[in-house]
Amino acid sequence: MTHNHRSYPKAALLLASHMVNNVPKMVSIDWLSENQEWQESKALGLLKKHYSINEDGFNFIAQDNLNDNEVNQALLLKAIQQINEYTNGKRQYFDLPLDVSIGTPFQQKVWASLQKIPYGKTISYAKLADNIDQPTAFRAVANANGKNPFSIIVPCHRVISSDGKLGGYSGGVDKKAYLLAIEGVQCNI
Repeated sequence: MTHNHRSYPKAALLLASHMVNNVPKMVSIDWLSENQEWQESKALGLLKKHYSINEDGFNFIAQDNLNDNEVNQALLLKAIQQINEYTNGKRQYFDLPLDVSIGTPFQQKVWASLQKIPYGKTISYAKLADNIDQPTAFRAVANANGKNPFSIIVPCHRVISSDGKLGGYSGGVDKKAYLLAIEGVQCNI
């Protein structure tokens, strides 16, 4: 992906799709640091276990080599297009099929609630816990937020600490600040 913004973090996104019940679905979107190889993604171990995939079951395809005639690859191309539109300020919501089965029922509930946070808005972890009718579960909500396998698409970056500080982000706080800046949100680091 390309982006002209000066503050774009020196990182890449690794997107993964898989056939789920004969339908191509996104299964992971993971930040990779500048010099990190795709095989070093923290998401791969969980994907191997959840989908019973062996080492040979992963196929890395560079963006320029994706073929829109292959259904899984067409989905990846659609995701790349939508993420590029988002980073260029032309998209506020994503329309991609996601397989959330990798998460527990509680995590899935949190991830569904994350998708209801409007573009350009932030909420606290405590508010997110309230939104799922479990107001005392803010630590568990923060943990589920951190395990979100769909960075950017399921906007966990829109959840900040109650004191207005960014808090954590599995891709790194620099990326969280970058995503919020795209949406016009300024936060304390």
